[in-house]
Amino acid sequence: MAGRTVRNRPSSLGTSRAVRIAAAAACASLVLTACGSTKDTASGGGGGGGGEGKVGVILPLLTSPFWQSYNDYVPKMAKSEDVDAMKTVNSNSDPSQQITDINNQLNQGVKGLVVAPLDSAAISAGLDQAERKGVPVVAVDVAPEKGKVAMVVRANNVAYGEKACAYLGKQVKTGKVVQIMGDLASVNGRERSEAFRTCVKKKYPKLKVLEIPAKWESDTAASKLDTLLNSNPDIKGIYLQAGGVYLAPTLQTLKSKKMLKKTGEKGHITVVSNDGIPQEFDAIRKGQIDATVSQPADAYAKYGMYYIKAAMNGKKFKPGPTDHDSTIVKLPSGILEDQLPAPLVTKENVDDSKLWGNTVK
Repeated sequence: MAGRTVRNRPSSLGTSRAVRIAAAAACASLVLTACGSTKDTASGGGGGGGGEGKVGVILPLLTSPFWQSYNDYVPKMAKSEDVDAMKTVNSNSDPSQQITDINNQLNQGVKGLVVAPLDSAAISAGLDQAERKGVPVVAVDVAPEKGKVAMVVRANNVAYGEKACAYLGKQVKTGKVVQIMGDLASVNGRERSEAFRTCVKKKYPKLKVLEIPAKWESDTAASKLDTLLNSNPDIKGIYLQAGGVYLAPTLQTLKSKKMLKKTGEKGHITVVSNDGIPQEFDAIRKGQIDATVSQPADAYAKYGMYYIKAAMNGKKFKPGPTDHDSTIVKLPSGILEDQLPAPLVTKENVDDSKLWGNTVK
């Protein structure tokens, strides 16, 4: 989710069925390019927001601990960035509802929007609505396939799949591994799936990948994993593309089949996850899972607010390294994306106080 020209600030600190919504072709909007430095304007509270106007914040869902944590961070980061953020809106895993939510926020007169898209294609209809009203949008966690956004704030999802592959490949030398995939209507689900699949094929050819399309749905993950284990009781590794929704059902399914063995015990199934939620850290400490990639919920909220404030003030950015250990890249669509760091967490560093999952109460 990289090089901006506002004051160098220290580094701080990631459902449902796809609904395809046709949208008119997008016109040109503001593109962020960067250089320079201005003084931080962080102040107390969402009040004036530096005079830019109110900002709407739209969540994809609140059934995942990851998005619950992001939701909790939003008002804190809005305050620190001096953004007048309205109460968050939950689209409840429904891409069509998300378009309605965007329209409702625009009708309330917001001057900026921070949206976590559910569907990479469907979101374009909402982006077109915002563009027609001259309202800049920052996308968090998911990059739109088309439409105009000022910035995408996101970690490198290809790296998620590659890190999970590398960890499993070192732990499991041969045999069957499973990836429980996200919604393939989302660029996140597609990138994690393809990166994991490609990495295994290239670097660990003795592993056989079995796949479960679970659409970010916990019930779907549980039922399909149960079925898969019935026919493949010799599975040696599992990659969870979203610990927030897949961790609990995976552990419960393994436990019900008496296959939940601790790290080091005979029959232990190596599990690598994504998200970096406290529940994953606890599972690592207990030896139930082995690793997770920490998706920065805190930084998603922080830089979502930072970039929407910058967009409302006409600030510009360009590809390159940032001052917060990330890199801004230009996507094939022409959109800029600030790719935030997402470290691998294992038993060796699970207690690191810098990890956001260790700061959540």
